[in-house]
Amino acid sequence: MILHNLEPWHFAVAGAGIAAITLTLQAVGNRALGVSTGLEEICSLGSKAPYFGRAELREHWRLVLFAGLICGGVLSSVTSGSWQWTWDAGLLDTRLHLDHASKIAWFVVGGLFTGVGTRLAGGCTSGHGIYGMARMQPGSIASVLAFMASGILTANLLWRVIAP
Repeated sequence: MILHNLEPWHFAVAGAGIAAITLTLQAVGNRALGVSTGLEEICSLGSKAPYFGRAELREHWRLVLFAGLICGGVLSSVTSGSWQWTWDAGLLDTRLHLDHASKIAWFVVGGLFTGVGTRLAGGCTSGHGIYGMARMQPGSIASVLAFMASGILTANLLWRVIAP
């Protein structure tokens, strides 16, 4: 239950919304939906590095997508009436009992792995999983299979072997 005991919408509503956005981007602007390129676009605003000088990063339409993601998350958490700052990391705390510095290091290393994997795969899970899979692109199918396999392997290693 969220938003003061309102029933959550069915997951298919979100799926239909994502499909509508993806199809509209493709049909109207021949654009691909993906978050990692949006992050690169944000970085391009403050960097003169040649990597961030690519033409696709000068369009800035993804900045609206990023703003919507951030505003939607903030709006959802604030209107739920239960938002609060916390260091609680759920099962990570229960199993590994990490202090604050260790949690920060854990998340930074995880973020670095995610960033490197995103660049190696030529895009993020949203780009490959939503846009690339919808277009049946072989590279996206392979990337999503690799994302899923590494996630399953990591989760099982963490919760069954490292911290049972």
